[in-house]
Amino acid sequence: MRKFAATELVLNSNNQVYHLGLSPINIAEKIILVGDQERVSLVSSQFDNIEFKSSHREFFCHTGSYNGKRISVISTGIGTDNIDIVINEIDALFNIDLDSKCEKEKSTQVELLRIGTCGILQSDIPVHSYVLSEYALGLDNVGHFYDLPKSDDEELLLNDIFSENIFPKNIIPYIKKASPAFMNKFNGSECFKGITVTSSGFYGPQGRELRLPTHTRGLHEKLEEFSCSNKNRFVNFEMESSALFTLGQGLGHSCATICLGIANRPNLKFSSDYSQDMIKLIRYALERI
Repeated sequence: MRKFAATELVLNSNNQVYHLGLSPINIAEKIILVGDQERVSLVSSQFDNIEFKSSHREFFCHTGSYNGKRISVISTGIGTDNIDIVINEIDALFNIDLDSKCEKEKSTQVELLRIGTCGILQSDIPVHSYVLSEYALGLDNVGHFYDLPKSDDEELLLNDIFSENIFPKNIIPYIKKASPAFMNKFNGSECFKGITVTSSGFYGPQGRELRLPTHTRGLHEKLEEFSCSNKNRFVNFEMESSALFTLGQGLGHSCATICLGIANRPNLKFSSDYSQDMIKLIRYALERI
């Protein structure tokens, strides 16, 4: 099996993965990913017990159990660049022997569920709805760095999107589907499904203009109007799922994203307080993971 140089598989002085600061024993095979560090405690407060806690940089981790299932919750911070770090290091914890720095002969598949917040792109989806990502369209660049194939339906959907000239010419989107069987665990009557748009930022990359002019003026209106040949539509904006789906599935893991819609862009509505709705979403996800 492959052996990795110390400059490629970077470990700290405790022989832990470098950025997360974790050892294999610290982490479960069922993993919830959250952007916000404070949401780690919010998730783990629902656990029956907590066996491990750590924090390193923006990466907080709590591992415990819920209804007999061992679960970890890890904060990723904001953005796909951090997802690149988190997913590669989680995979290394399971599939690389950190002592020998060799890839293990038998790979382990883990479940990666992102629970986050999002902006809604369709006027018929109320604020505080659960939005389940069937696909993630990446406006970031992380997915372009990896040599991974597209499925036939991803290729067709991407061609439909390109044909509409929605994005400026210097933005080249990529797309990846959620893991269908894993995603369907979280698909209930409360959920709205569709294509998630993953942006590399919150302002210009999502069509917001404050004091700087952008190339993306009117972007959310174009996304709202889009419909493709297989009836998919854009349902929300967020900032992590394209890299999660691309790297996670490329490494052989199950990936899904469920978000709480806290703003409706077409209706110009923003939630003044979504704390209780986020707790309800966390419980909803824990019951199904």
